[in-house]
Amino acid sequence: MLLDYLLDSRQELRVRREIQLSGGEITILKAIGLSGTPVAGKFLIDRIEEVEAGEFIDTLGGLVAMGYLLATKVNIRTLQDVERTSFRVNPSYAHDLKDALDPYRRREQEKHRRRRRS
Repeated sequence: MLLDYLLDSRQELRVRREIQLSGGEITILKAIGLSGTPVAGKFLIDRIEEVEAGEFIDTLGGLVAMGYLLATKVNIRTLQDVERTSFRVNPSYAHDLKDALDPYRRREQEKHRRRRRS
């Protein structure tokens, strides 16, 4: 993960994480939502139908391992494990994940920030 240190208009030091997501990760994050509301694994499986089970479990486990998702169960190895688990986006990463899901939004914010300073 690339960390860029940015100074905002109030001269506070903020850490900006540059997050790169795969297509499967984007699909799962969009199905869960970025609001921080827990989603039951059973509903998540219903929302994601086009992804193969093994790939789905690997991707979900990767998001949990990176800390982007919080889960009520530690080991997620089968679809039955997914069904018995609730997932939510880690609030520490919510803003950066929004930027990763919509890179255009990030560019617009940077343009707006630059215009205000001049």
